[in-house]
Amino acid sequence: MLAVNTTSFSLLPQNPKPFSLSRVSTFICRAFSKFPGDSDSDDSPDEIPGRRSNYSGVKLEETVDSKTGKLRLDSWVSSRIDGVSRARVQSSIRSGLVSVNGRVTDKVSHMVKGGDKVDCTIADLKPLRAEPEDIPLDIVYEDEHVLVVNKPAHMVVHPAAGNATGTLVSGILHHCSLPNVSFPDEEVLSDVEDASDDELNVFSANRSPNYDDSSVMCESSVRPGIVHRLDKGTSGLLVVAKNEHSLADLAEQFKKHTIKRVYVSITCGVPASVTGRVDIPIGRDSNNRIRMAAIPGTPKSGKSRHAVSRYKVIEKLAGGGSALVEWRLETGRTHQIRAHAKHLGIPLMGDEVYGGTKNMALSLLQPKTPPMFHGKLSQLVSQIDRPCLHALTLGFRHPFTGENIHFTRLPPPDFAEILSDLRAINTEKVL
Repeated sequence: MLAVNTTSFSLLPQNPKPFSLSRVSTFICRAFSKFPGDSDSDDSPDEIPGRRSNYSGVKLEETVDSKTGKLRLDSWVSSRIDGVSRARVQSSIRSGLVSVNGRVTDKVSHMVKGGDKVDCTIADLKPLRAEPEDIPLDIVYEDEHVLVVNKPAHMVVHPAAGNATGTLVSGILHHCSLPNVSFPDEEVLSDVEDASDDELNVFSANRSPNYDDSSVMCESSVRPGIVHRLDKGTSGLLVVAKNEHSLADLAEQFKKHTIKRVYVSITCGVPASVTGRVDIPIGRDSNNRIRMAAIPGTPKSGKSRHAVSRYKVIEKLAGGGSALVEWRLETGRTHQIRAHAKHLGIPLMGDEVYGGTKNMALSLLQPKTPPMFHGKLSQLVSQIDRPCLHALTLGFRHPFTGENIHFTRLPPPDFAEILSDLRAINTEKVL
Protein backbone atom coordinates (compact mmCIF):
# COMPACT_ATOMS: atom_id res chain seq x y z
CA MET A 1 0.00 0.00 0.00
CA LEU A 2 1.20 3.49 -0.82
CA ALA A 3 2.67 5.13 2.25
CA VAL A 4 1.17 8.57 2.74
CA ASN A 5 0.50 10.76 5.73
CA THR A 6 -3.25 11.09 6.09
CA THR A 7 -3.36 12.59 9.57
CA SER A 8 -4.13 16.05 8.23
CA PHE A 9 -7.11 14.91 6.23
CA SER A 10 -10.67 14.88 7.49
CA LEU A 11 -12.67 11.68 7.76
CA LEU A 12 -14.78 11.10 4.69
CA PRO A 13 -18.56 10.72 5.05
CA GLN A 14 -19.87 7.25 4.27
CA ASN A 15 -23.37 8.50 3.42
CA PRO A 16 -23.04 11.71 1.43
CA LYS A 17 -26.07 13.97 1.20
CA PRO A 18 -27.94 13.97 -2.13
CA PHE A 19 -27.98 16.88 -4.54
CA SER A 20 -30.57 19.59 -3.91
CA LEU A 21 -32.51 19.09 -7.13
CA SER A 22 -34.39 22.39 -7.06
CA ARG A 23 -31.17 24.43 -6.92
CA VAL A 24 -28.88 22.29 -9.02
CA SER A 25 -31.28 21.74 -11.91
CA THR A 26 -31.46 25.49 -12.47
CA PHE A 27 -27.68 25.75 -12.18
CA ILE A 28 -26.87 22.92 -14.56
CA CYS A 29 -29.62 23.13 -17.15
CA ARG A 30 -28.71 26.55 -18.52
CA ALA A 31 -26.14 27.53 -21.10
CA PHE A 32 -22.67 28.13 -19.74
CA SER A 33 -21.02 31.48 -20.38
CA LYS A 34 -17.69 32.79 -19.14
CA PHE A 35 -17.69 33.73 -15.51
CA PRO A 36 -17.79 37.51 -14.93
CA GLY A 37 -14.71 39.14 -13.51
CA ASP A 38 -12.20 36.58 -14.73
CA SER A 39 -10.67 38.62 -17.52
CA ASP A 40 -7.73 39.81 -15.45
CA SER A 41 -7.00 36.37 -14.02
CA ASP A 42 -4.00 34.28 -14.91
CA ASP A 43 -6.46 31.39 -15.07
CA SER A 44 -9.05 33.33 -17.03
CA PRO A 45 -11.23 31.10 -19.21
CA ASP A 46 -10.72 33.26 -22.28
CA GLU A 47 -6.95 32.88 -21.87
CA ILE A 48 -6.85 29.11 -21.51
CA PRO A 49 -4.85 27.67 -24.42
CA GLY A 50 -7.04 25.57 -26.64
CA ARG A 51 -10.36 27.33 -26.00
CA ARG A 52 -11.41 29.04 -29.20
CA SER A 53 -14.25 30.86 -30.86
CA ASN A 54 -16.52 29.27 -33.47
CA TYR A 55 -14.42 29.16 -36.64
CA SER A 56 -17.36 27.99 -38.77
CA GLY A 57 -17.00 29.20 -42.36
CA VAL A 58 -13.35 30.22 -42.08
CA LYS A 59 -11.69 29.62 -45.44
CA LEU A 60 -8.16 28.66 -46.34
CA GLU A 61 -6.85 29.02 -49.89
CA GLU A 62 -3.17 28.34 -49.95
CA THR A 63 -0.47 26.56 -51.90
CA VAL A 64 1.71 24.11 -50.01
CA ASP A 65 5.25 25.46 -49.70
CA SER A 66 7.59 23.94 -52.25
CA LYS A 67 10.05 23.06 -49.49
CA THR A 68 7.44 20.99 -47.67
CA GLY A 69 7.71 17.23 -47.90
CA LYS A 70 4.69 14.97 -48.01
CA LEU A 71 2.22 15.58 -45.19
CA ARG A 72 -1.22 14.32 -44.26
CA LEU A 73 -3.91 16.72 -45.41
CA ASP A 74 -5.47 17.07 -41.96
CA SER A 75 -2.09 17.75 -40.39
CA TRP A 76 -1.15 20.40 -42.94
CA VAL A 77 -4.48 22.24 -42.75
CA SER A 78 -4.35 22.19 -38.94
CA SER A 79 -0.92 23.78 -39.04
CA ARG A 80 -2.16 26.57 -41.32
CA ILE A 81 -5.27 27.61 -39.37
CA ASP A 82 -4.19 28.54 -35.90
CA GLY A 83 -6.79 27.80 -33.24
CA VAL A 84 -8.79 25.10 -35.01
CA SER A 85 -8.53 21.59 -33.63
CA ARG A 86 -7.41 18.72 -35.78
CA ALA A 87 -10.70 16.94 -35.05
CA ARG A 88 -12.54 19.96 -36.47
CA VAL A 89 -10.36 19.93 -39.58
CA GLN A 90 -10.97 16.21 -40.04
CA SER A 91 -14.72 16.79 -39.82
CA SER A 92 -14.42 19.46 -42.51
CA ILE A 93 -12.51 17.11 -44.79
CA ARG A 94 -14.98 14.26 -44.33
CA SER A 95 -17.83 16.68 -45.07
CA GLY A 96 -16.37 17.41 -48.51
CA LEU A 97 -15.33 20.95 -47.68
CA VAL A 98 -11.70 20.52 -48.73
CA SER A 99 -10.24 20.24 -52.21
CA VAL A 100 -6.70 19.64 -53.41
CA ASN A 101 -5.77 20.99 -56.83
CA GLY A 102 -9.45 21.54 -57.57
CA ARG A 103 -10.60 18.05 -56.65
CA VAL A 104 -12.63 17.42 -53.51
CA THR A 105 -11.14 14.84 -51.17
CA ASP A 106 -12.85 13.35 -48.13
CA LYS A 107 -9.83 11.40 -46.90
CA VAL A 108 -8.13 12.94 -43.90
CA SER A 109 -5.01 10.89 -44.64
CA HIS A 110 -4.67 12.21 -48.19
CA MET A 111 -1.05 13.23 -48.72
CA VAL A 112 -0.19 16.73 -49.93
CA LYS A 113 3.16 17.95 -51.19
CA GLY A 114 4.88 21.15 -52.19
CA GLY A 115 3.00 22.97 -54.96
CA ASP A 116 -0.43 21.50 -54.17
CA LYS A 117 -3.23 24.07 -53.95
CA VAL A 118 -5.55 23.47 -51.01
CA ASP A 119 -8.98 25.06 -50.56
CA CYS A 120 -10.71 24.48 -47.23
CA THR A 121 -13.83 25.71 -45.46
CA ILE A 122 -14.15 24.94 -41.75
CA ALA A 123 -17.31 22.98 -40.95
CA ASP A 124 -19.96 23.96 -38.44
CA LEU A 125 -19.53 22.73 -34.90
CA LYS A 126 -21.65 19.67 -34.28
CA PRO A 127 -24.26 19.69 -31.52
CA LEU A 128 -23.46 17.58 -28.51
CA ARG A 129 -25.66 16.45 -25.65
CA ALA A 130 -24.65 15.19 -22.26
CA GLU A 131 -27.03 12.38 -21.37
CA PRO A 132 -27.60 11.20 -17.80
CA GLU A 133 -25.98 7.79 -17.36
CA ASP A 134 -26.13 5.41 -14.44
CA ILE A 135 -22.39 5.39 -13.85
CA PRO A 136 -21.12 4.40 -10.39
CA LEU A 137 -19.37 7.38 -8.82
CA ASP A 138 -16.98 7.30 -5.87
CA ILE A 139 -18.41 10.25 -3.96
CA VAL A 140 -15.85 11.29 -1.37
CA TYR A 141 -17.84 14.21 0.05
CA GLU A 142 -21.10 15.92 -0.73
CA ASP A 143 -23.31 18.63 0.73
CA GLU A 144 -25.71 21.09 -0.85
CA HIS A 145 -22.86 23.29 -2.07
CA VAL A 146 -20.04 21.07 -3.35
CA LEU A 147 -19.26 17.54 -4.34
CA VAL A 148 -15.84 15.87 -4.26
CA VAL A 149 -15.47 12.80 -6.45
CA ASN A 150 -12.67 10.28 -6.87
CA LYS A 151 -12.43 9.96 -10.66
CA PRO A 152 -11.28 6.60 -11.98
CA ALA A 153 -8.66 6.38 -14.70
CA HIS A 154 -10.04 6.14 -18.25
CA MET A 155 -13.08 8.28 -17.46
CA VAL A 156 -13.38 11.51 -19.42
CA VAL A 157 -14.58 14.43 -17.32
CA HIS A 158 -16.90 15.97 -19.90
CA PRO A 159 -18.34 15.00 -23.30
CA ALA A 160 -15.99 15.71 -26.17
CA ALA A 161 -15.42 14.60 -29.73
CA GLY A 162 -15.01 10.83 -29.57
CA ASN A 163 -16.08 10.71 -25.92
CA ALA A 164 -19.79 11.47 -25.91
CA THR A 165 -20.77 8.88 -23.31
CA GLY A 166 -19.42 7.45 -20.09
CA THR A 167 -18.28 10.84 -18.80
CA LEU A 168 -18.18 12.19 -15.28
CA VAL A 169 -20.67 14.88 -16.28
CA SER A 170 -23.13 12.22 -17.46
CA GLY A 171 -22.74 10.39 -14.17
CA ILE A 172 -23.39 13.58 -12.21
CA LEU A 173 -26.52 14.34 -14.24
CA HIS A 174 -27.86 10.90 -13.33
CA HIS A 175 -26.74 11.27 -9.72
CA CYS A 176 -28.90 14.37 -9.32
CA SER A 177 -31.79 13.05 -11.45
CA LEU A 178 -31.43 15.72 -14.12
CA PRO A 179 -32.29 15.52 -17.84
CA ASN A 180 -29.81 15.77 -20.67
CA VAL A 181 -28.24 19.12 -21.42
CA SER A 182 -27.09 20.68 -24.65
CA PHE A 183 -25.48 24.08 -24.97
CA PRO A 184 -23.71 26.29 -27.49
CA ASP A 185 -20.21 26.82 -26.20
CA GLU A 186 -16.68 27.60 -27.27
CA GLU A 187 -14.51 25.02 -28.93
CA VAL A 188 -11.99 23.31 -26.69
CA LEU A 189 -8.75 21.78 -27.78
CA SER A 190 -9.97 18.26 -28.48
CA ASP A 191 -6.82 16.75 -29.84
CA VAL A 192 -4.82 17.40 -26.70
CA GLU A 193 -6.74 14.54 -25.15
CA ASP A 194 -9.32 15.27 -22.51
CA ALA A 195 -8.03 18.10 -20.44
CA SER A 196 -5.49 19.13 -17.92
CA ASP A 197 -3.56 17.86 -14.97
CA ASP A 198 -5.64 20.37 -13.08
CA GLU A 199 -6.53 23.36 -15.18
CA LEU A 200 -9.04 25.93 -14.02
CA ASN A 201 -12.19 25.66 -16.06
CA VAL A 202 -14.74 28.17 -14.82
CA PHE A 203 -18.24 28.59 -16.21
CA SER A 204 -21.29 30.38 -14.86
CA ALA A 205 -24.83 29.47 -15.72
CA ASN A 206 -26.65 32.31 -17.43
CA ARG A 207 -28.84 31.16 -20.28
CA SER A 208 -28.52 33.21 -23.41
CA PRO A 209 -31.82 34.86 -24.39
CA ASN A 210 -31.30 33.51 -27.90
CA TYR A 211 -30.63 29.96 -26.77
CA ASP A 212 -32.63 27.12 -28.25
CA ASP A 213 -31.99 23.40 -28.45
CA SER A 214 -31.15 23.60 -32.14
CA SER A 215 -28.30 26.02 -31.54
CA VAL A 216 -24.94 24.92 -32.83
CA MET A 217 -22.86 23.65 -29.96
CA CYS A 218 -19.21 22.87 -29.78
CA GLU A 219 -17.73 19.42 -30.10
CA SER A 220 -16.16 20.12 -26.80
CA SER A 221 -18.01 20.16 -23.58
CA VAL A 222 -20.89 20.41 -21.19
CA ARG A 223 -19.63 20.79 -17.64
CA PRO A 224 -22.08 21.11 -14.74
CA GLY A 225 -20.15 23.16 -12.20
CA ILE A 226 -16.83 21.60 -13.19
CA VAL A 227 -14.26 24.07 -11.87
CA HIS A 228 -11.15 22.09 -12.81
CA ARG A 229 -10.41 18.96 -14.75
CA LEU A 230 -8.28 15.84 -14.80
CA ASP A 231 -6.95 14.03 -17.83
CA LYS A 232 -8.76 10.94 -19.02
CA GLY A 233 -5.90 8.73 -17.85
CA THR A 234 -5.45 10.47 -14.49
CA SER A 235 -7.25 9.11 -11.45
CA GLY A 236 -8.07 10.99 -8.28
CA LEU A 237 -9.87 13.85 -6.60
CA LEU A 238 -11.89 16.54 -8.30
CA VAL A 239 -14.34 19.11 -6.88
CA VAL A 240 -17.67 20.03 -8.47
CA ALA A 241 -19.63 23.18 -7.60
CA LYS A 242 -23.37 22.77 -7.09
CA ASN A 243 -24.44 26.41 -7.21
CA GLU A 244 -23.14 29.68 -8.59
CA HIS A 245 -21.84 30.97 -5.28
CA SER A 246 -19.71 27.85 -4.85
CA LEU A 247 -18.52 28.10 -8.43
CA ALA A 248 -17.44 31.71 -7.98
CA ASP A 249 -15.76 31.05 -4.65
CA LEU A 250 -13.86 27.99 -5.83
CA ALA A 251 -12.84 29.81 -8.99
CA GLU A 252 -11.37 32.59 -6.89
CA GLN A 253 -9.44 30.07 -4.80
CA PHE A 254 -8.00 28.51 -7.93
CA LYS A 255 -7.02 31.92 -9.29
CA LYS A 256 -5.26 32.75 -6.04
CA HIS A 257 -3.57 29.32 -6.05
CA THR A 258 -4.84 28.54 -2.55
CA ILE A 259 -6.31 25.17 -3.51
CA LYS A 260 -4.11 22.43 -2.06
CA ARG A 261 -3.33 19.73 -4.61
CA VAL A 262 -0.92 16.85 -4.30
CA TYR A 263 -0.32 14.27 -7.01
CA VAL A 264 1.78 11.12 -7.04
CA SER A 265 3.33 9.49 -10.08
CA ILE A 266 5.52 6.58 -11.05
CA THR A 267 8.20 7.78 -13.43
CA CYS A 268 10.59 6.30 -15.94
CA GLY A 269 13.91 6.96 -14.28
CA VAL A 270 14.84 9.20 -11.35
CA PRO A 271 15.40 12.98 -11.60
CA ALA A 272 18.93 14.27 -11.15
CA SER A 273 17.82 16.20 -8.07
CA VAL A 274 15.45 14.49 -5.63
CA THR A 275 13.59 17.76 -5.00
CA GLY A 276 12.99 20.70 -7.25
CA ARG A 277 10.82 23.49 -8.53
CA VAL A 278 10.13 23.56 -12.25
CA ASP A 279 9.34 27.10 -13.38
CA ILE A 280 9.05 26.73 -17.13
CA PRO A 281 6.18 27.96 -19.34
CA ILE A 282 3.98 25.43 -21.10
CA GLY A 283 2.51 25.71 -24.58
CA ARG A 284 1.53 23.55 -27.50
CA ASP A 285 4.32 21.32 -28.81
CA SER A 286 5.21 22.69 -32.23
CA ASN A 287 6.19 19.21 -33.38
CA ASN A 288 3.14 17.33 -32.13
CA ARG A 289 -0.35 18.83 -31.87
CA ILE A 290 -1.61 16.22 -29.45
CA ARG A 291 0.67 17.28 -26.63
CA MET A 292 1.94 20.29 -24.76
CA ALA A 293 5.58 21.10 -24.09
CA ALA A 294 7.76 22.90 -21.58
CA ILE A 295 9.06 25.97 -23.40
CA PRO A 296 11.98 27.63 -21.57
CA GLY A 297 12.03 31.41 -21.56
CA THR A 298 9.51 34.14 -20.95
CA PRO A 299 5.85 33.14 -21.45
CA LYS A 300 4.64 34.39 -24.83
CA SER A 301 1.08 35.49 -25.45
CA GLY A 302 -0.79 32.82 -27.37
CA LYS A 303 2.21 30.51 -27.38
CA SER A 304 2.95 29.56 -23.77
CA ARG A 305 1.79 30.24 -20.23
CA HIS A 306 3.48 30.55 -16.87
CA ALA A 307 3.65 27.12 -15.21
CA VAL A 308 5.26 26.04 -11.93
CA SER A 309 5.46 22.55 -10.44
CA ARG A 310 7.24 21.41 -7.30
CA TYR A 311 8.31 17.81 -6.96
CA LYS A 312 10.10 15.50 -4.59
CA VAL A 313 11.16 11.89 -4.91
CA ILE A 314 9.52 9.72 -2.24
CA GLU A 315 11.16 6.44 -3.24
CA LYS A 316 13.63 5.15 -5.77
CA LEU A 317 12.21 1.95 -7.23
CA ALA A 318 13.72 -1.09 -8.94
CA GLY A 319 17.31 -0.06 -8.33
CA GLY A 320 16.76 3.47 -9.58
CA GLY A 321 15.06 2.57 -12.84
CA SER A 322 11.91 4.25 -11.62
CA ALA A 323 10.67 6.53 -8.85
CA LEU A 324 7.61 7.40 -6.83
CA VAL A 325 7.38 11.18 -7.17
CA GLU A 326 5.11 13.65 -5.40
CA TRP A 327 3.97 16.77 -7.25
CA ARG A 328 2.49 20.01 -5.93
CA LEU A 329 1.14 22.51 -8.42
CA GLU A 330 1.52 26.27 -8.13
CA THR A 331 -0.36 26.70 -11.41
CA GLY A 332 -2.70 24.45 -13.32
CA ARG A 333 -1.96 24.08 -17.02
CA THR A 334 -3.01 21.52 -19.55
CA HIS A 335 -0.85 18.44 -19.01
CA GLN A 336 1.41 20.43 -16.69
CA ILE A 337 2.84 17.52 -14.71
CA ARG A 338 3.25 15.38 -17.80
CA ALA A 339 5.03 18.11 -19.74
CA HIS A 340 7.28 19.09 -16.83
CA ALA A 341 8.11 15.45 -16.11
CA LYS A 342 9.13 14.98 -19.73
CA HIS A 343 11.27 18.12 -19.52
CA LEU A 344 13.04 16.69 -16.46
CA GLY A 345 13.77 13.50 -18.38
CA ILE A 346 11.45 11.41 -16.21
CA PRO A 347 8.27 10.87 -18.24
CA LEU A 348 5.44 9.22 -16.38
CA MET A 349 5.42 5.47 -16.79
CA GLY A 350 2.70 4.53 -19.25
CA ASP A 351 2.50 8.02 -20.76
CA GLU A 352 2.93 7.13 -24.42
CA VAL A 353 2.23 10.71 -25.56
CA TYR A 354 5.00 12.24 -23.44
CA GLY A 355 7.71 9.63 -23.85
CA GLY A 356 6.88 7.19 -21.07
CA THR A 357 6.63 4.32 -23.51
CA LYS A 358 7.03 0.66 -22.67
CA ASN A 359 10.40 0.61 -24.44
CA MET A 360 11.57 3.66 -22.49
CA ALA A 361 10.52 2.08 -19.20
CA LEU A 362 12.31 -1.18 -19.92
CA SER A 363 15.44 0.58 -21.19
CA LEU A 364 15.76 2.24 -17.78
CA LEU A 365 14.56 -0.61 -15.58
CA GLN A 366 16.46 -3.57 -16.99
CA PRO A 367 20.01 -2.15 -16.66
CA LYS A 368 19.27 -1.41 -13.00
CA THR A 369 17.93 -4.84 -12.10
CA PRO A 370 19.26 -8.44 -12.10
CA PRO A 371 18.36 -10.51 -15.20
CA MET A 372 16.11 -12.72 -13.08
CA PHE A 373 13.62 -9.83 -12.88
CA HIS A 374 13.60 -8.89 -16.56
CA GLY A 375 10.76 -11.21 -17.50
CA LYS A 376 8.62 -9.91 -14.66
CA LEU A 377 9.40 -6.32 -15.62
CA SER A 378 8.42 -6.94 -19.25
CA GLN A 379 5.12 -8.39 -18.14
CA LEU A 380 4.49 -5.55 -15.71
CA VAL A 381 5.24 -2.83 -18.25
CA SER A 382 3.14 -4.49 -20.95
CA GLN A 383 0.05 -4.23 -18.76
CA ILE A 384 0.28 -0.48 -18.10
CA ASP A 385 -2.48 1.22 -20.06
CA ARG A 386 -2.42 4.81 -18.80
CA PRO A 387 -0.02 7.40 -17.36
CA CYS A 388 0.80 6.50 -13.75
CA LEU A 389 -0.56 9.71 -12.25
CA HIS A 390 -3.03 10.08 -9.37
CA ALA A 391 -4.54 13.18 -7.75
CA LEU A 392 -3.90 12.12 -4.16
CA THR A 393 -5.12 15.04 -2.06
CA LEU A 394 -7.39 18.02 -2.50
CA GLY A 395 -7.93 20.80 0.01
CA PHE A 396 -9.93 24.00 -0.19
CA ARG A 397 -11.91 26.50 1.87
CA HIS A 398 -15.56 25.52 1.93
CA PRO A 399 -17.45 28.14 -0.12
CA PHE A 400 -20.16 28.60 2.54
CA THR A 401 -18.79 27.58 5.92
CA GLY A 402 -15.28 28.94 5.39
CA GLU A 403 -13.86 25.75 6.91
CA ASN A 404 -10.64 24.41 5.43
CA ILE A 405 -11.44 20.88 4.33
CA HIS A 406 -9.00 18.28 3.05
CA PHE A 407 -9.49 14.92 1.38
CA THR A 408 -7.27 12.08 0.29
CA ARG A 409 -7.78 8.96 -1.77
CA LEU A 410 -5.03 6.41 -2.24
CA PRO A 411 -4.24 5.35 -5.82
CA PRO A 412 -6.44 2.69 -7.42
CA PRO A 413 -5.43 -0.99 -7.75
CA ASP A 414 -3.66 -0.67 -11.11
CA PHE A 415 -1.31 2.04 -9.78
CA ALA A 416 -0.84 0.26 -6.44
CA GLU A 417 0.02 -3.04 -8.14
CA ILE A 418 2.69 -1.46 -10.33
CA LEU A 419 4.16 0.27 -7.29
CA SER A 420 4.11 -2.93 -5.26
CA ASP A 421 5.84 -4.94 -8.00
CA LEU A 422 8.59 -2.35 -8.42
CA ARG A 423 9.08 -2.16 -4.66
CA ALA A 424 9.37 -5.94 -4.53
CA ILE A 425 12.44 -5.76 -6.76
CA ASN A 426 14.12 -2.99 -4.82
CA THR A 427 13.14 0.18 -3.00
CA GLU A 428 15.06 3.03 -1.41
CA LYS A 429 13.22 5.59 0.71
CA VAL A 430 14.33 9.11 -0.11
CA LEU A 431 12.00 11.63 1.57
